[in-house]
Amino acid sequence: MAKRDYYDVLGIAKGADAAAIKKAYRQKAKELHPDRNADNPKAESQFKEANEAYEILKDDNKKAAYDRYGHAAFENGMGAAGGQRGGGQGDFASAFSDVFDDLFGDFMGGRGSGTRRGGAQRGNDLRYNLRINLEDVFSGLQKTITVPTAVGCASCNGTGAEGGSEPQTCPTCSGMGKVRAQQGFFTVERTCPTCSGMGQTIKDPCKNCHGAGRVEKEKSLSVNIPAGVETGTRIRLAGEGEAGMRGGPSGDLYIFIEVSKHALFERENTNLFCRVPVSMATAALGGEIEVPTIDGGRSRVKVPEGSQSGRQMRLRNKGMPALRGGPSGDMFIELAVETPVKLTSRQRELLKEFDQLSEDNNPNGSSFFKSVKNFWDSMKS
Repeated sequence: MAKRDYYDVLGIAKGADAAAIKKAYRQKAKELHPDRNADNPKAESQFKEANEAYEILKDDNKKAAYDRYGHAAFENGMGAAGGQRGGGQGDFASAFSDVFDDLFGDFMGGRGSGTRRGGAQRGNDLRYNLRINLEDVFSGLQKTITVPTAVGCASCNGTGAEGGSEPQTCPTCSGMGKVRAQQGFFTVERTCPTCSGMGQTIKDPCKNCHGAGRVEKEKSLSVNIPAGVETGTRIRLAGEGEAGMRGGPSGDLYIFIEVSKHALFERENTNLFCRVPVSMATAALGGEIEVPTIDGGRSRVKVPEGSQSGRQMRLRNKGMPALRGGPSGDMFIELAVETPVKLTSRQRELLKEFDQLSEDNNPNGSSFFKSVKNFWDSMKS
């Protein structure tokens, strides 16, 4: 049975451009897919016929040969048509792989993981861990970092070929980066062993990069760290990752922030907490203390008479700035009443005298021991 004209198979006129051919093929592939035509025994053969037609017409060289010689261009060893590449007649598995690539490749980054036809491959993303202190977080900073990475080779302008020569289409896979082999009922697809999936080969590799199109090098970058970042904040520098293979686009650089623990302040979102020791006398009599602030300044805080350990006082807007704007946080002063140590004999005498006179001056102690007495009385009864 004579083969149908490929243009008739796809329902397009001769001379149609690449966009029209691709559009017609997608429509046919959806229309004829065997999974959607379980009741049509001819669907699979029609689906493969459409795929074979597309394999020829989407390639400019094959299309030109077909327009001139028809099906005879691919008979008697003159070439291999679509489903016949890789040995044997085109089967459903081969056809399905092609339609999957063409229908979904645009949404999934093309064939392969980052590899484009022509051998170009996107470079890897890089991660850089940057530790900064709390003062830097408060004010923000501009910092220069040095990143070990891969950059485009200057000798070959990233092509991987010596002397400005161009890479050649791989003869084994015809630039697809993959080869197919028939094994019984199944078709096995694997990375092309000649070009390692690049789709191109280099006859004379660049002596500087050995054909990779990139070389290892340290790169200095100026990074703007905004005020208000936290541990775990991620900053993306587009295109500052590794250079792509053979002229492919560069990856991205991700900077992960880690904020060092501070000797004076503890941070909770935009609020700061500072634990300040005060003497027993200051806590009892009241007074003023001087406390540091994150901007390097000082603030005087009034300690109320009779303050206990753990009491907090707020300094409004003395905390950290918000990362994406908005009001700054507050700073909380927490009092830690200190018990004196290494007393002199005179201090001991005064404290004993004070203790004898302070029976009614310890409200928490009086309340606690009253509760203890009630507890013991209840246990006895």
